[in-house]
This record gives sequence, structure tokens and C-alpha cells, in this order.
Amino acid sequence: MSNEIDNIKVEEEYGADQIQILKGLEAVRKRPGMYIGSTSLRGLHHLVYEIVDNSVDEALAGYCTEINVTINKEGSVTVKDNGRGIPVGINHEMGIPAVEVVFTVLHAGGKFGGGGYKVSGGLHGVGASVVNALSKWLEVEICKDGIVYKQRYHNGGEVEYSLKEVGTCEEGVSGTKVTFFPDDEIFEDIRFDFNTLKDRLREMAFLTKGIKITLTDEREEEPKERVFHYEGGIKEFVSYLNRGNTPLYNDVIYFEGLKNGVYVEVALQHNDAYNESIYSFVNNINTPEGGMHLAGFKNAITKTFNDYARSAKILKDSDANLSGDDIREGLTAVISVKIENPQFEGQTKQKLGNSEARTAVDSLVSEQLTYYLEQNPSVAKSICDKSLLAQRAREAARKARDLTRRKTALEGTALPGKLADCSDKDPKNCEIYIVEGDSAGGSAKVARDRATQAILPLRGKILNVEKARVDKIYGNAEIKAMITAFGTGIHDDFDISKLRYHKIIIMTDADVDGAHISTLLLTFIYRFMPELIKQGYVYLATPPLYKLEKNKKVWYAYSDDELNNVLNEVGRDQSNKIQRYKGLGEMDADQLWETTMDPSKRILKKVTMEDEIESETDLTFKVLMGDNVEPRREFIEENARFVKNLDI
Repeated sequence: MSNEIDNIKVEEEYGADQIQILKGLEAVRKRPGMYIGSTSLRGLHHLVYEIVDNSVDEALAGYCTEINVTINKEGSVTVKDNGRGIPVGINHEMGIPAVEVVFTVLHAGGKFGGGGYKVSGGLHGVGASVVNALSKWLEVEICKDGIVYKQRYHNGGEVEYSLKEVGTCEEGVSGTKVTFFPDDEIFEDIRFDFNTLKDRLREMAFLTKGIKITLTDEREEEPKERVFHYEGGIKEFVSYLNRGNTPLYNDVIYFEGLKNGVYVEVALQHNDAYNESIYSFVNNINTPEGGMHLAGFKNAITKTFNDYARSAKILKDSDANLSGDDIREGLTAVISVKIENPQFEGQTKQKLGNSEARTAVDSLVSEQLTYYLEQNPSVAKSICDKSLLAQRAREAARKARDLTRRKTALEGTALPGKLADCSDKDPKNCEIYIVEGDSAGGSAKVARDRATQAILPLRGKILNVEKARVDKIYGNAEIKAMITAFGTGIHDDFDISKLRYHKIIIMTDADVDGAHISTLLLTFIYRFMPELIKQGYVYLATPPLYKLEKNKKVWYAYSDDELNNVLNEVGRDQSNKIQRYKGLGEMDADQLWETTMDPSKRILKKVTMEDEIESETDLTFKVLMGDNVEPRREFIEENARFVKNLDI
């Protein structure tokens, strides 16, 4: 970084009195969801992120280069860094060591105006104390000035023993080590998932240029370890996110600078696909709803590319301007800003409201992108050419959409002919089954509850929207049928208040083809109606794999393990009749209702998305549904152990 950018580092001493106290811990154990979102696995992993965030803050301040995260054999987690070490002196306001204040008092830390940090990744600053409050026990060790200090807490934050000296460390070495064991009375499950932590820590490493984060899992006989270290920072992040597609040009375009106290980093690269993937961060915290920094970026690239296209005569005077959507087709970008006092809008706090961030990003991107395009005319032309093709396709899609609307108005109904709708008109009571094939669709129509269950049969595999422009998508009959049936529209027309069913259930065969069709359907919904997934309206049906008959009794098994359990229970002999279902069409209506559609007996899997690692979700769709074979092979090899019950 330049000297100017280095000014965002800590300028005041980081000591005991920089730990400012706002409030105690009382409510955390009673209402953990208020502090970590939930007590599910998502909330459990959030504990790790809170402690790691503290170490990242040290890195942002310029004092930490390595963070080690270890899942220990017994299930606890250790986070160790080589930062300055939490202050150990007596905090004069509380009369106890500053480290004890940090771990026992809510809203106590160097992020609340005490001068400890200019820029902080911790969004709420409640990390250490909340983790302590929600743990069976927690230990903190600090290496500072040649001495190792240690303190232990138990029963959700009670002090087990006071801070004490337990040894020595090398002169000049410093750091903090926190080990905690989550409370199984608070959390539904206390088993940490290696892959969930891996994805989030990788993202943190991309966003903090040069830091080395090591994740180790010691629970298996053979410990697993992953190291994340990216000197290129978000430039490497964009390359990583684009690996499922073919880049349009070799460079990852990168800008950084300090504008009006806001440090801005932007990296971008177009690929040969048609979806935009833009991720925005404030102080390393994901802002999935965007905000001022994202608005500044979009405004800058739209204006800059149009100005360049006109000056280079790619656009004639009579031509319409390229829209932002045209220019961003196939764009992967990361916008990261560091700001001293971030202000967030909305209840979810996922949208940045600082107007100075918009001005800073707009100014920096406009200046540096203009210079880049002038210096790299071949790259500029390839982006402009792709944008012009997108403009034509978007116009064709608009005409197709308008034609559909006119037909709908003339016909007096928006519903596709193949849809067997339900009679109840309250979306809260209604569900729609998306079924592949006429045979399964016919059984489902007979089996259903006509009052609340609608059936939409599709013919074959739908279009892979990851490889198609919007005009092709609007021209696809199966996709049009789904758009019309759901009622929400897509993209700019999307309105979730018009959703006609509060359960959209994908019901496909339990084989490889069925899994592929489910993936194609999920890709379409994720790319064009992501709110349906985010708000919990999308489900996967779970048809049985086996039917077992014996002595005129019938059992259904949904996995190989379940079949073995049934066989162990009823006995293994020649009187067993076992049928392996190859498809839904093999079941009659009564069997389909009993096993897969009866709300009192069926198994539905809700499709969810993690906002904190949304980039990994996006990358998964690119890798699985894009053109590049090698990343897909790597993904399948890495995740093959999760695949069950597919007749491969």
C-alpha cells in the first residue's frame, strides 16, 4: 500500500484504557439469536467468525500476518494470531484486566471509540464476550512483552480463575490464542463443519491481502489442513470466482486508492457467460444487499464504458447508450471498502448507507478505468462488443416479454395449459410440484390434494440458463411455463408479493437424470428468482428408493441404510419382495401420495442460501453448470463423499 493508504492504520496506543465499556452480558444466553443470528449450525460457525474477525482487525491495523484456526479432537476450536495481543493492564473504569473486560462485558472492545482501531471488521463488536457467554468453557492466552498470560471462563462466561502469568515467550513475539467449547444446551448441534469454515476463511484471506490463514481439523485420524494466502488479494478472488468460466480477456482489472478517508479496492473481469456476479464488502463484512459503494461502482462503469464507446466510435451518435445490465453481462467483480464509521440501512444491516463511499468508489473507478481502457484498447473493444450483443439480446427478450403479456391479456388467463392448479387461492396454503415427464405428472395429478396442491409437468431437461442469454430464456417454453405459474416475474419484473404458492417443490426421479434436472431447475431459480430461495419457498421432494413387501405388509425406504434397518427388523429371507424405484412413473397414484406428497408423511428438504459465503454458492453454480470441465471434475472429486443413493 502507498503511504497515503497506510494512514488508515492505528495511530493511537492500543492499551487497557482503549477498551471502552458500554454494557454487560446479561441477555446473551437468554436470546442468543439476537447476537449470532440463530442457534443452528449457522450460528455455531458464527462463533468462530467472531473470534477470527478480532484477529483480522489486527491485520487490517497492520499488526498481524498469520491466523491459525484449529478444530480440536474433542470438538473445541482454537484461534491463534500473531497480533499485538489483547491488553492485559488494569482497565481503570472496571478495575479488572482489560482482557477480562473484553471477554465478559458486552460491547467492550477497541472498536467503540476508544482509539484501538481506525477500521474494524467486527460489525457489532460483540464478538469475544458473546462467544464466551455461549460456551461451556473458554480459555484465552496472551503473549506480550515476553510473558504468557492466561485466563479461563466456564458456565457461559463466569471467571474460573483470574488472569495470571503462566510462562514466558520470546522477546518481540506477541499474539492472542482463544480456545472455546460451544454450549450444547444453547446450540442444536455443536459439530463444526470443515467445509463451511473453509469457505468463509478463504473469503477472509482474499479480502485481507497478504494474510495467511491456516485451517486444521484434528478430529480425524489423518488431520486435514488448508492454507489460504493471497498476495494478490481481491484480484485473486476474482480469478478464483471466474474459474468455472472462460475469461473474456487475460487481465483482472484492479484499482485501489484512498478517497476522502475511504480506502477503495476494486477488481473485475468479464467472462464468456451471461450472468453478473458482483460482491461488495465493507471492512471485510459482506453486504449482500449492496448499498452506496455498489451504487458508485455501477454508475462509474456504466458512464465510463459509454464514454469510451462513443469516443472510440464503437457507438455512433444515433445509437442508444449501453445499459448497465448490458455492460455487466458476464462480469465478475469484487468491491471492498474500508471506512471508519460504517452506517448500515435496513433491519438486516446488510446495506451500506455512507454516501461518502459512493462518491469515493465512483470517483476512483471512473478515473482509473478510463485510463485502463485507453491503455488497453483490445480489452476495451472486447467488452464493448459483448455489451452490444447483450443489448440486442435484451431488446429481443423485451419484445418476447411484451408479446407474452399481450397474448395473456387477450386470452384472459396467465396460467399455462399444462398446469393443474389448486382451488385454494391463498398462497400460504398452496404448493406447486414441478414434475419431470408426463407419466410422473399424470400420477401426481391423480394423487394430489386438489385444494392445495398444483402440478406443473415439464418435458425433459430445461434449458441450462448458465449458458444462455436472456432472449433464449424467454423463448424457452418450459421456463415460460414456470415463470407464468409462479406469478412473480423475473429480474427487474420480479415481485415476490405476487407469488402464487408458498411451497415450490421440485419432484424428480431419484437417479442421476433426476439430480441433473433438479440442478437445472435450481440454477434457473437461483439466477432469476433468488429471493424465492432466500425467503425459504423452494423445496426438494424425497421419493423413496425402495419398496419392501412381506406377508402382505409394505415398507418404504429412502436410503440404502434405511433399507438395511428394515431388513434387520423384518428378517432377511426369500419371502422379501424388494423393488428399486427407477422413477416416479413406476409408482401408482396411491403410492406417490403415501410416500412423497402426503404432508403428514412426506420428507421435504428446504433449499437455503448462506449470505455470509454467497460467493461460494455462486461459484458452485458456475463450476457445475459452466463450460470448464476441469473445475467441475475437481468439485465432484472433492464432494463425492456427500453423494448417496444415486444409481451411478
